Amino acid sequence: MVDSNLGYSSCAMMNCCGLLTLQKEPVPLKSIEVELEVKDHVATVVSTLNYENKEDKPIEAVFVFPLPGDAAVCHFSAQIGQTQIVAEVKEKQKAREEYDDALSSGQQAFLLEESDQSPDIFSLSVGSLPPGESASIRLEYVTELAVQADDGLRFCLPAVLNPRYQPQDSEGTGVQVTSVPASLVPYSLSFSARVSSPRPVSKVESNCSLDPLQYLNTDQTQATVKLAAGHKFDRDVELLIYYKDAHQPTAVVEAGQASAELGSLMGDPVVMVSLYPEFPQSVMSSKASCGEFVFLVDRSGSMDCATNNSEQGESRISSARDTLLLLLKSLPMGCYFNIYSFGSRYEHIFSKSVEYSQKTMEEALKKVEEMKADLGGTEILEPLKHIYSQPCIQNQPRQLFVFTDGEVENTKEVIDLVKKNSGSHRCFSFGIGEGASSALINGMAKEGGGHAQFITGTDRMQPKVMQSLRFALQPAVLDISVTWDLPKEVSVTVLSPPITTLFQGQRSLIYAQLTGQSSEAAEGCVTLKYSLAGHPSENQLHFSLRPAEDTGLTVHRLGARTLIRSLEMEERENREEQHGGMKEKVVQLSVQSGVSSSFTAFIAVNKDNGEVIQGPLVQRNIPTALAMDCFLSSAAYRTLSLDSCSESNVTYKLCKMKKSAPLPIIGTFQKFSQWVGDRLYKKRFSSEASQDFPAAVPEQPPRDPLLQLVSLQEASGCWLLDPALAAALGKTDEEVEKSKPEKASSEVWATILALIWLHGFKMDAKDEWELLAVKAASWLQAHKALCVSECVDAGNVLLGCSVKKEALGL
Repeated sequence: MVDSNLGYSSCAMMNCCGLLTLQKEPVPLKSIEVELEVKDHVATVVSTLNYENKEDKPIEAVFVFPLPGDAAVCHFSAQIGQTQIVAEVKEKQKAREEYDDALSSGQQAFLLEESDQSPDIFSLSVGSLPPGESASIRLEYVTELAVQADDGLRFCLPAVLNPRYQPQDSEGTGVQVTSVPASLVPYSLSFSARVSSPRPVSKVESNCSLDPLQYLNTDQTQATVKLAAGHKFDRDVELLIYYKDAHQPTAVVEAGQASAELGSLMGDPVVMVSLYPEFPQSVMSSKASCGEFVFLVDRSGSMDCATNNSEQGESRISSARDTLLLLLKSLPMGCYFNIYSFGSRYEHIFSKSVEYSQKTMEEALKKVEEMKADLGGTEILEPLKHIYSQPCIQNQPRQLFVFTDGEVENTKEVIDLVKKNSGSHRCFSFGIGEGASSALINGMAKEGGGHAQFITGTDRMQPKVMQSLRFALQPAVLDISVTWDLPKEVSVTVLSPPITTLFQGQRSLIYAQLTGQSSEAAEGCVTLKYSLAGHPSENQLHFSLRPAEDTGLTVHRLGARTLIRSLEMEERENREEQHGGMKEKVVQLSVQSGVSSSFTAFIAVNKDNGEVIQGPLVQRNIPTALAMDCFLSSAAYRTLSLDSCSESNVTYKLCKMKKSAPLPIIGTFQKFSQWVGDRLYKKRFSSEASQDFPAAVPEQPPRDPLLQLVSLQEASGCWLLDPALAAALGKTDEEVEKSKPEKASSEVWATILALIWLHGFKMDAKDEWELLAVKAASWLQAHKALCVSECVDAGNVLLGCSVKKEALGL
């Protein structure tokens, strides 16, 4: 196979139609069609990729693209003319050899494999596509939909694949990603979804433009929706699906495959149990007053761009700074904390976690305000190792919050490290911006017993992070166990790893294989037991053992995927001791279930084509979308080190980059070079001007009123009566002082005013300030404040509100 020297060029630069290689040769992928079917909280995705070779020689097309990290890829086939070839799952090295052998003998072949480094990146090779011939590739996977804070179900179709950062000392070759700006992606995307549930579908929202929701029946339990034409590939396609009733515990039993052997995973029925534990309100209202809170913030260059990849949006690092302000103000007195930041290296504010106080909070906030996206690459492994090497503080459970845009390559190594230390902490992870690795973000939270959140498009980071802080402050759920009550002739084999954590309103999934025969009327029962705040609790779910209809093998494949991932992790943990035994188990299960793994691949060879394809193959790399504006303004800037380079040195670096193309920017090189030139010009002009004129202080944008008020709160929870508070409330210092009840202390009056302002003007952002307001109310109660009612009445008059005392928690 011959690999051409690929680069991409825009129409304006080449005066041609479409996106071409530097050799003016067309990219063979023409369109992608995606059909999504959602049944309750499980999604089946069918993607059809249409290729056409318009060249005069046979080609091999290679497409590296993202998929959800927890997807179970279960079907891969190719349609050439009237011939359909269905791929088989085989051990990865054997599949690669079969693919190479087929191409060497002039046959058509198709290979789909998961990246060795990260389970959310796949490579699709379409081999020996003759001149003038077309091929349609069908790819199918199933996945569960994550429950959001507002009870919506989130589906994400990854469309953006940013280059993954590979640490310098890591082993193995990196994932070779060919990326271009979203505006230059040469193929189209069509997307349609069908949603069905026992409960009515209330609405479907998206970060992309959708055609109107169409209901298929009168009770609104079935609906369809389509992506509006003209998707620009500048973002992942995200759907949020809402049902009219809150999620309820369910159990779905799926019949085994008729052709599979009884007693095997695919031959026996498999049950999927969805549990939504509801904790007593009395327990939920009591927040933990202890804990060690460690915040790990990404400061790599890519954090400089906007969350929604627009030029106008707030940068990721700016949003992270605002979020850290809310977090630090919301922490309980008596806890411990520290803040780490990382890029190519890492830093920490304190040498070890310190007790939360006014002094330590102010010191941390001063450092947070200075944080910039200036630490280079994305090496998250080393700071994690350092954090885990620190001894835990007695009676202070460790809670780790990780903020990153998730563009790392050693995903599995990071997740393995989190799991290894799962007994000493809980990990809450946040994926920021388009292209964040779902495998990394979900994997860290899952193995760390925490919760994962994604911040994309117009999402605000703050409410999602504060929801996770509420989870972290919940009393720990201990002694979790699951027991089964089944007919004596039926036995159960649990496929899921043990449940190690439970959160209010969040789903816990259990997959289990049911072996043995039972009557159609037979029932089973699963019981979830746990201890919460010292009180034993349990949730029971009774279910019919009669298999559901029309589920196909979806539950079996999800169960197989769950078991495969567990075995893969076990294999990595014990690689030196296993001598290949665990790998063989994974391969056997993957082949048996038809679900991909890190040790297997899908391979299809067209053996019916009697005509041998002549001539050397030319490889064509299919580009994925890249957040290019962000890339130009941050990562490339640091690569070239413009602040410290002479103009001649930068010119040399540019030429070297263009020749070796280490960065995926060739297609917009003119734009890139112009941007660098502008930077150099501004640098030189500002340098010359500074000799004659004092440096101008850049005008700071006005601060958000909510953050302005929050920034003034003391660590104890109260506010001080001063001019800064009056300004934040939109009043003069004189107005505030004049309205204060005579017997009220300054701190009590200031604190009540702040609470009234929050409830009166910022109820739409309550998720962001609720915890710090609770802390303020607790401070008032602890100090047995006098004249509270009088202060509330006077405060309402001053601020023009009508907030009741009870609403303030007083």
